[in-house]
Amino acid sequence: MDVQSPESLELAAPAQRGAWTVTESGWDPTRANYFETVFTVGNGRLGTRGSLEEGHLGDVSGTFLAGVYDAHDSPVIDLVNAPDWLNTVVYADSERLDVDTLDVVEHERVLDLKTGVLHRRTVFALGDGARVEVATARFASMADRNQCRLRVRVTPLDRAVDLSITTRIDAHRRNMESLPIYPEGTTFDYERKWDKWSLSRHLREKGRGFTGDVGSIVTQTIDSDVEIAYAMRVCAVGDLTGRSRKQRHERVEETLEFRAEPGVAVGFDKVVGIATSRDVGVERSPAQRASAATESADFDAALAKSEAVWAQLWESSECEIVGDDRAALALRFSVYHLLIAANPDDPTVNIGAKSLSGEGYRGHVFWDTEIMMLPFFLFTQPRAARALLGYRHHTLRGAREVAADSGFRGARYPWESADTGREECPVTTPDGKNRFYTRDEELHVTADVAYAICRYAEVTGDVDYLYGEGAEILFDTSQFWVSRCVDDGDRAVLLTVMGPDEFHSHIDNNAFTNRMVQWHLEQAVRVYREMAEHRPDELARLRDALSISDSDVEVWADLAARIVAPVDPDVGLIEQFDGYFERLEVPITVWDENDMPQYPAGYHHFNCEDTTLLKQPDAVMLMFMLPDDYSMETRRANYDFYEARTLHKSSLSPSIHAIVGLQVGNSSKAEQYFARSAFVDLDDNQGNTEEGMHIASAAGTWQVVVHGFAGFLAGVDGLSFAPALPESWERVKFSIHWRGRVVKADLGHDVNRFTLVGDGEPEEIHVHGAAVVLTPGVEVEVEAVATV
Repeated sequence: MDVQSPESLELAAPAQRGAWTVTESGWDPTRANYFETVFTVGNGRLGTRGSLEEGHLGDVSGTFLAGVYDAHDSPVIDLVNAPDWLNTVVYADSERLDVDTLDVVEHERVLDLKTGVLHRRTVFALGDGARVEVATARFASMADRNQCRLRVRVTPLDRAVDLSITTRIDAHRRNMESLPIYPEGTTFDYERKWDKWSLSRHLREKGRGFTGDVGSIVTQTIDSDVEIAYAMRVCAVGDLTGRSRKQRHERVEETLEFRAEPGVAVGFDKVVGIATSRDVGVERSPAQRASAATESADFDAALAKSEAVWAQLWESSECEIVGDDRAALALRFSVYHLLIAANPDDPTVNIGAKSLSGEGYRGHVFWDTEIMMLPFFLFTQPRAARALLGYRHHTLRGAREVAADSGFRGARYPWESADTGREECPVTTPDGKNRFYTRDEELHVTADVAYAICRYAEVTGDVDYLYGEGAEILFDTSQFWVSRCVDDGDRAVLLTVMGPDEFHSHIDNNAFTNRMVQWHLEQAVRVYREMAEHRPDELARLRDALSISDSDVEVWADLAARIVAPVDPDVGLIEQFDGYFERLEVPITVWDENDMPQYPAGYHHFNCEDTTLLKQPDAVMLMFMLPDDYSMETRRANYDFYEARTLHKSSLSPSIHAIVGLQVGNSSKAEQYFARSAFVDLDDNQGNTEEGMHIASAAGTWQVVVHGFAGFLAGVDGLSFAPALPESWERVKFSIHWRGRVVKADLGHDVNRFTLVGDGEPEEIHVHGAAVVLTPGVEVEVEAVATV
């Protein structure tokens, strides 16, 4: 059963090229790390970077399992670089087929965004000039998140060769930590630069071996004690001349030998099962579950099942730009990476700043999920959105410990978190020269979590969640704000904080933080009173668990009324924090090739404190999150003022500027900001894609299209659309999930079309302010409104 005849040699063909594919043509070692990131395959439970199966000098391979962290010998906790399931080496007549040993005659790789399959074709020249082709396909199954697949075919093109193909599970993995301190300007070429890093070890082997034709290896994280089991089954394709299985420390491998004739492909299909002791809702051991996942080596059947799930995901999630193929591809690329970053079946994990595509930020979770990524999942994959919020409840104990460590009550979410909910932000930069005050002062993340909870309940109508896990978080975090705020006469203030603009630390009364804290408290009061009326038994349980009473709620309401915050709808220009307007004005005078602002001469991230320069503007973020709370005049004034002082040194900033600019009628830079967000990784326009995806930018790209150019908003008054598409775009098409129903939008310059999917009562939406009634299954056309 583990040998196939050459009749079943075809590799799966990619989808229509261009529209759904990202391609690497030719081998360029200086671009290899970039492609490793953008070619990541995954399924929300794991992500595997797009490294060559055989490796190469300077490669940064990695497989990352959501929620598997360890801090054995690293300064702060790491998302563990887990065992490698791809490692495969081919010898032809004793010559190793790799890009460093032999000449590469042809090389192409294609990532099929529609199916999540990475295809490869490389032709090597042996020493005598004879050519040998290596073709592979790999994917992480969306149908069975415990399972990965690799198909390898090797074809001599000019003459017969003796082939030896070894494929293995390699558990000898390390995480990169930091570079030694070198003189300024020191650089290393692609072959050496990663070798200079210090390494951390997070895995120890617990067992390995073969049971029949299944090879397995079990490891355990050294500090966090997570057991990780891998199992593999290899099905040979072609006439074997030899076969052997070997094991050694941290490795199990299988070798297939062939006498391959010219034009005849041989190789194998490999299935790998992966399971851990932290997986939710399971009973059998990781080793048993990993082995069970390898029962069938049928690559094609497994691919068909995975493709079926992908088809459902794209049906719900695709956002299509018609008329601009390059923008359309960038948007699909962004959605693809979002879909492989979330696991709707696991409410104990979240999405790190680099998703599961690299070691950047050590896999830590920031506020990016709640503010940038959650909207995408809310409106396309609400079950995944619910799971992501589940992580914050799962780590609530850690948030309570973070508050207690600082001498406060209640719960405070850390700036960077991992598996426990404790603070994982480094204290200093790797060179020790600069202090990270984000861990101490960027408190707004706690209010951001509250914001996400309430948005989820509003969009989905899931009051059971709101009055359960959501309420517990809202109430306990409100207790933190009560103890953290300071009375100043008849008002309350927040001292020594940092807003989203991380250029300025130790500031008082940050407008964004204070207003979001006020909003947070207001929502907690509202939910408490609703539960008192409609869910008294559940409220009683929470009151007992959290030791709160009606008097606490009155304190929340009083604090919300007294805290210094910009709430007047005609407040005008908002001062970002106390004394901001007195800071030194430093004009921005230099822009890069993407027309993005650069640091003025002599300035960098850590010396802008005394200036009005911004990493990203807090006031504009406030206009984005609470657009209904401020008049159009206030929103426009703040956008214009702060946009001129912003350096966009956060990848979150451009998309927010595009959206708010469009909302206030300033579209002059919207396309530029969209491009900065959409192509940050596809074009590597920040030069650091090799470290992992800017996954918040991917979500921001979707938001620019849907909330920006399509003018979509969802709130207490329902759904509204005010499209204003770029001239180069013909149409934008997307679907919105709203309280258990789906609305399809097809928007253009002349006519807009809407369809309410499914059965039930009609739904009223608004298009450019006019009410439109949608009847299930009936497409409604609305004439577009001319925009200036």
